[in-house]
Amino acid sequence: MSHVYKICPAPLWREAERSGVFRGSEVDQRDGFIHFSTASQVAETAEKHFSGQTDLLLVRINTANLGEHLKWEPSRGGALFPHLYGELALTAATQVDSLPLGPDNRHIFPPLIE
Repeated sequence: MSHVYKICPAPLWREAERSGVFRGSEVDQRDGFIHFSTASQVAETAEKHFSGQTDLLLVRINTANLGEHLKWEPSRGGALFPHLYGELALTAATQVDSLPLGPDNRHIFPPLIE
């Protein structure tokens, strides 16, 4: 996979933009790593963990920018999920899009890259 995705509340990402680094959400900090999803996983992640939430951003990250701190580990149903052990430098983010809700109360995703 050349890209992974982070669903992030907009205020949390704006805070990261001010500080120059993303240290993760409360859940990330509790778990000891930043949770990411692949293009094929991110819609399910949104439904499972962000259902009905507004003011979210979808951050695309090039995995080449993450180095050895990116680990692929089993999670939901044994699928491998990308986890970043450390802070995310904002320079690793290649795109940030809003993640609005559609009329069916599901998030509308921009085109995704694996």
